[in-house]
Amino acid sequence: MRITKSWPVAAIAITALAFSACSTGGTTSTSSSSGGTDTTSVYSPKAGGAGGDVGVFTWWAAGSEKAGLDALQGVFTKQYSNDKFVNLAVAGGAGSNAKAKLASDLQNNQPPDSFQGHAGAELTDYIAQGQIVPVNDVVNALGGSKVFPQTLLDRLTVKGNIYSVPSNIHRANVVWANPKVLQTAGVTAVPKDIKSWIADMDKVKASGVNTPLTIGGTWTQVQLFETILIADLGVDDYNGLFDGKTKWDSDKVKTAVNDYKTILTYANTASDGDDWPAATDAVIDGKAAYNVMGDWAVAEFNEKKAVDGTGYTYFPVPGTDGVFDFLADSFTLPKGAKNADGAKDWLMTIGSADGQKAFNLAKGSIPARTDVPADAFPKYQQSAMNSFKKDKIASSIAHGAAVSLAWNTDISTAISKFYAGRNADTLVSDLAAAAAKHQK
Repeated sequence: MRITKSWPVAAIAITALAFSACSTGGTTSTSSSSGGTDTTSVYSPKAGGAGGDVGVFTWWAAGSEKAGLDALQGVFTKQYSNDKFVNLAVAGGAGSNAKAKLASDLQNNQPPDSFQGHAGAELTDYIAQGQIVPVNDVVNALGGSKVFPQTLLDRLTVKGNIYSVPSNIHRANVVWANPKVLQTAGVTAVPKDIKSWIADMDKVKASGVNTPLTIGGTWTQVQLFETILIADLGVDDYNGLFDGKTKWDSDKVKTAVNDYKTILTYANTASDGDDWPAATDAVIDGKAAYNVMGDWAVAEFNEKKAVDGTGYTYFPVPGTDGVFDFLADSFTLPKGAKNADGAKDWLMTIGSADGQKAFNLAKGSIPARTDVPADAFPKYQQSAMNSFKKDKIASSIAHGAAVSLAWNTDISTAISKFYAGRNADTLVSDLAAAAAKHQK
């Protein structure tokens, strides 16, 4: 998989927001000339950590995702032995259940010490409501642009402030496939575009596989749809959907909607609450040929002892070769956290080389840091590291890099409505209406 750094303007609309930096104990501060924003302070953790409980809220509650969190906890315990990690995970792929619980806790002024979010536009809702505070001092203590790509830091920055520490980088536009199923169907090459992929699904279905493609609940359908948008629009027009340069009711979007409608005819029947592992497992078990999923699927393949190259293979969604559909998990410091310094200790672990190595080896993603050796990782992750360095970047809709939580909710509602009714014209009009509502 190939990949050129070209960050879309879309998710950087957040720079219209401005908030003052908030300081906590355990920091050193240096004045700044950026309108009251302190971008030069550096967090100085106490030996062994601040002490006390550190409640960390995620949606990594089971399977390979929990394995990644457990790996992080292990590093955290070694680095900050005075701190006690408290797991506040809520089950639900992509955070569909967890975000509702988190919103209630924040509104009731009962924040965790840190919570998981997606880097990019998703965090703008929390920033606008004053629910998270800057963590410039932590990022500076970790090494700033010396260890994190400046393009990534730019994506995290709002008027000079950084509001989260990235734990990883994921790629969303990956097709995971069962080579034996494809061989039986006579599929011998990677399809170059959506139309040829549909033709291959015909072959798979004709070979006796009822559901060539597997999907899960609504968020997995949004992810599938965004990759078809990228394929049919091209990366530049796709990125233009989020800053108004591309219209959501354009002919290319209509083509993508109709291709999405066709592709769903090859998929299993899914309910909204269906999570992603079952859809991935169907590929592992040979009950399906394809699943479009982020590269956290690598950990699921590893857990089920599937072997890269024989048990499974992978390639960019047809038509998106040379594009990296980007998302990143990151962790925040909520306003009013009971143990803010303990939370900063956790953020230091999240951003450390040891933490990123342990976490990403378990989760299937790649480190956000540039100083973690690639040779420590398996074949797929090495290819993703190489891709991220070279390919053009698109921001994920489903995972909060491209749109705010509110906009994502409206897109998800439109996709869910379409799944029930399969009316292409209605989906286009609903997507256009959502854009008109949320683009400023």
